[in-house]
Amino acid sequence: MKELELKYGCNPNQKPSKIFTNDGRDLPIQVLNGKPGYINFMDAFNSWQLVKELKAATGLPAAASFKHVSPAGAAVAKPMSDTLKKIYFVDDLELSPIATAYARARGADRMSSYGDWAALSDVCDKETATLLAREVSDGIIAPGYTDEALEILKTKRKGTYNVVQIDPDYKPEPIEHKDVFGITFEQGRNELKIDEEMLQNLVTENKVLTEEAKLDLVISLITLKYTQSNSVCYAKDGQAIGIGAGQQSRIHCTRLAGNKADIWYLRQHEKVLNLPFKPGIRRPDRDNTIDVYISEEHDDVLRDGAWQQFFTEKPEVFTREEKAAWLQTMKGVSVGSDAFFPFGDNIERAHKSGVEFIAQPGGSIRDDNVIETCNKYGIAMAFTGIRLFHH
Repeated sequence: MKELELKYGCNPNQKPSKIFTNDGRDLPIQVLNGKPGYINFMDAFNSWQLVKELKAATGLPAAASFKHVSPAGAAVAKPMSDTLKKIYFVDDLELSPIATAYARARGADRMSSYGDWAALSDVCDKETATLLAREVSDGIIAPGYTDEALEILKTKRKGTYNVVQIDPDYKPEPIEHKDVFGITFEQGRNELKIDEEMLQNLVTENKVLTEEAKLDLVISLITLKYTQSNSVCYAKDGQAIGIGAGQQSRIHCTRLAGNKADIWYLRQHEKVLNLPFKPGIRRPDRDNTIDVYISEEHDDVLRDGAWQQFFTEKPEVFTREEKAAWLQTMKGVSVGSDAFFPFGDNIERAHKSGVEFIAQPGGSIRDDNVIETCNKYGIAMAFTGIRLFHH
């Protein structure tokens, strides 16, 4: 199959629409179920590249959760604590390594992952399909599916769930093209290999990167390679925990990603873990309620009468002081940036979310100020010398 007709493009008025190859080769994908659209395939091909690179760089099964051509989460298969299993709503499931990777990828920012496109580096098994079956998701791309997994996925969304299989050996041409306003752009594909070798130029007084930090920095940089720029990624324990994508200002990326990382960590506080939800509350409703409970708008959940639709009893107030004290215990976080930090304010904001390790290209006229701010907090920072813009 050399081309596939789509229902429409980005929007229903954009017709005709199709995907095809320019080199005469067959498409490297098979649609096993559903009818994926234009944006679905944009998510599918970007997310597949991300998980394939993560697997190649780490040797671990990898997964991503994509929305609007940027990852909401990305992770590799590392064992999860009971706390993480609980906040990711998978403490009742048996998880294989690839299912663990997806649970981590989706769990980092469950609000953004609602209606996601899932990507797996490995064959989708029964455990991963079972997890996906009960979440709101638009589709999945993987190099293969077990018979049991495919049977489960075909029942999702009344039989319309999008299931795409990709040839893991497919390699595109080294030159890529893109049309904008009738003009064709051409460039070499971004074939940059990201691994620990990129982290050797440590420019701060602290020149110690733990093995865990090296893994997390590699994950953050590979994630940024497929995130709409400007972008910043916070990572910890083998997964992205906060991604700030598509911002015009670097500090806004850092704040957005940092706020998401904070929410990820606040969800692990005992007050959130012990919220007295009524039986049968849907996971998306729990996510929304938890998000509001953590935010400064928690009075909307706790005001007289409002809490009764979610909880068996009125929860305790999660005070600003309690949240600040909990966030001060957040440590060992890594941050990657797709371009240089122009000011030390980015480091100040990252430090508030427990960041101890940073990888960024360097090259700002204010590099000295950025390094000085890192030294103030004992942060180890590597200059990679490589920009990772993605548009």
